Amino acid sequence: MRQAVLACHRIQACCCRLYPLKGKDLPVDPLLILPLAVAPGIFWMFYFYLKDRYEPEPPAAVIRIFLLGGLVVIPAAFLELLASYVVPAFLLTVAAGPLIEEFAKFGVVRGFVYDSPEFDEPMDGIIYAVAAALGFATLENVLYVGTSALTSVPLALGVAAVRAFLSVPAHALISLSWRAALGWAKFMPPARGRAVVAAGFLFAVLLHGIFNFMVTGSFTLVVLVILIVPLAWVVSGLVIHRTLERERRG
Repeated sequence: MRQAVLACHRIQACCCRLYPLKGKDLPVDPLLILPLAVAPGIFWMFYFYLKDRYEPEPPAAVIRIFLLGGLVVIPAAFLELLASYVVPAFLLTVAAGPLIEEFAKFGVVRGFVYDSPEFDEPMDGIIYAVAAALGFATLENVLYVGTSALTSVPLALGVAAVRAFLSVPAHALISLSWRAALGWAKFMPPARGRAVVAAGFLFAVLLHGIFNFMVTGSFTLVVLVILIVPLAWVVSGLVIHRTLERERRG
């Protein structure tokens, strides 16, 4: 979780050169920056929700999963803190952290909506998993941007900007494999469905670990932004299109 913010700190120097005053010297209340931390999650939630063209999910159910996704940030952060005492930093970044976070988001969908009547189409797996992932990303974003605002407004603006277009949607894109698998699995024989979900979940953990690793280096961060992120959007669009086509064919 904490690793993605390293990329944000890389732009602090640039931001401070453009706006060198410290937060305490600015006429802007740092708390006014917090809406910038919430807005990306809401924006991307609307973006994905509107993709469900044939039978949109009840807004109240989607909002509930979004909020629950935010709440699981707290136990996930606690588990990562405990893991940091026994797991080397590198493994925490690329393995333990991603496993904890993806399991937290998966647990919200599996535990609170998967068996409900609302979950009746393959696309539902995508919508509800996106809601959980973006709820998680939104509260995480509030913590990062709020903490940065206590240091300086330029840093908070830089963190908000980078995470709005990188880390927040990354939570939704990284969860793509298990969210699609969860939607498809419900309409498969149980044994096959469990295997599909397990494979999708492990692939999401792998992607999350790669993302965390890439944001820690300048060169790999550039590759991530220029190559990996656009590719992830393309793949996400293809998966959504395929899922919608399956729904249309019945």
